[in-house]
Amino acid sequence: MIIGAHAIIYSKNSDADRAFLRDILEFSHVDVGGGWLIFGLPPAEVAVHPGEDGATHELYLMSDDIGKFCEHMALHGIATETVQNAGWGLLTHVTLPGGGRLGVYQPRHARPEPTGSSQVQPARKSAARKPARKPAAKKSGRSVGKPAAKKAARKNAAAKKR
Repeated sequence: MIIGAHAIIYSKNSDADRAFLRDILEFSHVDVGGGWLIFGLPPAEVAVHPGEDGATHELYLMSDDIGKFCEHMALHGIATETVQNAGWGLLTHVTLPGGGRLGVYQPRHARPEPTGSSQVQPARKSAARKPARKPAAKKSGRSVGKPAAKKAARKNAAAKKR
């Protein structure tokens, strides 16, 4: 029934923020027309926190190495805030080109399996990653595959009956 989630980042400079997601974070994307990009995200999770108005929602990206993330941003001239130990994870924020702040953290909490993961389409296999063929069994210096092995077994059984 639910096949995914669609998050929206509102921006004062959406073209610049789209370029950041495409070029700096290197998110996969599709152009749905007129340069309107929809980005693929890594597996996601959602938490429900108490709130006064119940209408505020936040988006955080997760990193497996917050230090490397900050280094990657610095290589592109993008500042990150000082990493804070929040207990549940190591947290920083990056200011998007459009002016918005985006939280990024390295989680320390348990991570759930993605919902519907059995329905996720498998990644396409590249031609370079073909599975190696098992070598055929060798007998007397000649190759013996499954059909030859069955034939040899029948021949041996017939010889024993004589």
